[in-house]
Amino acid sequence: MTTLNNFVAIDWRSGPDQTYFFFKNTNTYSRFDNAENRILEGYPKEVTNKSWGRFHQHARHLRFGFTTTGFLPTPQPLGFDSDVLWLFYYDGDRPMVCKYDQDIDDVDSTMSLNESPWRALAPYFDRIVAGTWRLTLIRRRHFEFLLNDGQQITLDMHKIDRPIISKVGWPGLQPYADRIITAVQIDGTLTDSVYYIFLTNNEYIKYNLMTFKLISGPRLVDEGSWPGLLTSSS
Repeated sequence: MTTLNNFVAIDWRSGPDQTYFFFKNTNTYSRFDNAENRILEGYPKEVTNKSWGRFHQHARHLRFGFTTTGFLPTPQPLGFDSDVLWLFYYDGDRPMVCKYDQDIDDVDSTMSLNESPWRALAPYFDRIVAGTWRLTLIRRRHFEFLLNDGQQITLDMHKIDRPIISKVGWPGLQPYADRIITAVQIDGTLTDSVYYIFLTNNEYIKYNLMTFKLISGPRLVDEGSWPGLLTSSS
């Protein structure tokens, strides 16, 4: 059986919602259509300049990534509603961020982590395995990050010039905290935002980001739960 490891899942929100999987051992990626519940035909594909612009040379060193909508928008028309994919990676030993514009499917910019809006993550960067945004009831932008040592942190970005880091707990997640490989957010409805957290041993759990409660799992990744994912990763 194929074993899922050394991969990163990210959410894609421009057009039909999809989940992208980067398989770093083979430098390939696949697109999973959330509505159709399957890996799209023709995948996996090699990560190249044609498919990922100038980010392609860094894909093997990707650590985590997630999408924001209308947050630090790109300078495109209707940028206030732009879908931006933030890709966090190492260039040598230097933490970096790629701002990828999903609406034009190309790199907007790359920057050092320390010179980016995400600079507050620097002390935790080599331990972060997954991140995502969470809109709270008071309408502030909070970003949640899972670390590989069982810790979780929240980055409050309502004041971009002075981000606030605070440690928080995720009820129900602690038994699996040291098994997390990657995670991806999928919004089913406006009130249903589910975080799919992939674990070692080809398992995953579902976590509700609105209620901050464990929904279910662990469950095996197989042809019933994630059709085509194991095949595309091999």
